[in-house]
This record gives sequence, C-alpha cells and structure tokens, in this order.
Amino acid sequence: MYTYTRRYTGPLQAVIMDLAGTCVDFGSLAPIQAFLKLFEAEGIDLSEAEAREPMGTEKREHIRRLLAMPRIGKQWSSLFGKAPDTADIDRLYGAFLPLQTAAIAERSRLIPGAIELQDWLRDEGIKLGVNTGYSREMVDVMLPELVAQGFEPESVVVATEVPQGRPAPHMSMKNAIELGVSAVQGCVKVDDTTTGIEEGLNAGMWTVAVVASGNAVGLSEEQLSALSDTDRAETLARGHSVMATSAAHYVIDSIADLPKVLAEIGCRLQAGECP
Repeated sequence: MYTYTRRYTGPLQAVIMDLAGTCVDFGSLAPIQAFLKLFEAEGIDLSEAEAREPMGTEKREHIRRLLAMPRIGKQWSSLFGKAPDTADIDRLYGAFLPLQTAAIAERSRLIPGAIELQDWLRDEGIKLGVNTGYSREMVDVMLPELVAQGFEPESVVVATEVPQGRPAPHMSMKNAIELGVSAVQGCVKVDDTTTGIEEGLNAGMWTVAVVASGNAVGLSEEQLSALSDTDRAETLARGHSVMATSAAHYVIDSIADLPKVLAEIGCRLQAGECP
C-alpha cells in the first residue's frame, strides 16, 4: 500500500540510461553510418549534421523527420516527382533495418566508465535500466555483446514497444515500472540527446546530459583523443552549450563523472528537493 506524501525524501532508486552515445558506441556513430548509407542509396545528399538532428527518436520517426527537412524533401521531389509519403517511409525503414543492424554489430563497445558505473550502482543498491530509439531486433544484436563485456542492465526498453517514443515519457516510465520504482522523483535519466533529456523531464525525473561520447560532439573516442588540447576543449565546450539548451539538471563530459553527480542528487533528495 502506498501512502501519499507531499514531498519525496527517499533514496535514489534507479538510473535509466540511453544506449548509443551514452553507455555504448562512443560518438553515437552506428545510426549515423546507417542513415548516410540509406539516403546515399536513394541518390539523396544527406549531411551528417542533418542525420544527427532527430537523434534520440524512434528510427522510423527519425526517417520521417529527415524527409520533412526542406532541403531533403526538395531533393526527393526532384528525383521521384512527388513528396515523400507513408509508403516511402515504410520502404526506407525496411531498407534501414539491415544497415543499422550491421552498424550496431560493429559498434557495440562500451564507453569507458560503464562497468565502473554499474558496479557503483550495485554497491549503492540503485537499479540500472536502459532505453533506446532502436527496435527490439536491433537491441537483440547489441545486448549479447554488452553482456560479454559485463554490462547487464535490469530493464531494457525500446521505442517500438511503447505508445510513443521520445520525447514522450513512456520508455522511462516503463523502465521505472519494470525496475519496481515507487517514485519517479527517485529516478535519474541519462542521455546524450536533447530529445532524450526531454523524455526524462517529461517523466518527472532528474536528468543528466552526457557530452563527450554523444551526439553533441559526434566523434569517436579515437578522433576526440587525436585533437589538440585546445581543439578538444573547444569541441567539448560547444557540446556543453548544445546540451545546456536541453534544460538538463546536470551536464557532464562522461558517464565516468556520473557517480559524483548521483551522490549529489541523493543528498538533494534527502533535503526534500525534487526534479
């Protein structure tokens, strides 16, 4: 039986993380590679910046938003003599699936700090869940690779299994239910896209935006490391500026920085603060 309280002052209960760009696939490159190949095969010039703009959304919706961009839509109409419609989106999504699956298989390496974070959460008695704009078929390719590296979240939710994907709160809410959470105020959503942060805010959770490994920077770990100290600092500063617009409660470089932030959120909860 639950007792209504005006203000939650309990412990931190769960951390819900995005997958690509947050805890796996540094730079969130797998989706970008797949979208660029998909549109190239159609004769459409799609830039990486355009491909990244709807990142965080369910992938069919991502395709719809790309086709809705004026520059892309104009190219499509010129090539096919009509504006893109639902049938075109369905066809492109069907062609996208094997491209994305192949890219995921190549980019399933955990981001540094993921295992240490998981161990810290277990020691603190905090549940770990993940959610993603990928479909179940895509996630089923990735999960065995993550398990082989020692990463085993207690809840995995995909966008195609809830009524609405991001920025709706449905995925995070499903994670919370599966994890047995009693108050969403005791949950933290961690994501590398503004859409994913919106999801967490809409779910009434604390939110933490990740910069270095994510969509706002868009570089592999090797590419980021190869930059000069000055260029790297400037790149990260631009990423922080982008993610600050999401209204996340915290913006950090990496999930390696997350335990310190989570400890601070725990103290704020005990003091009676809510997201």
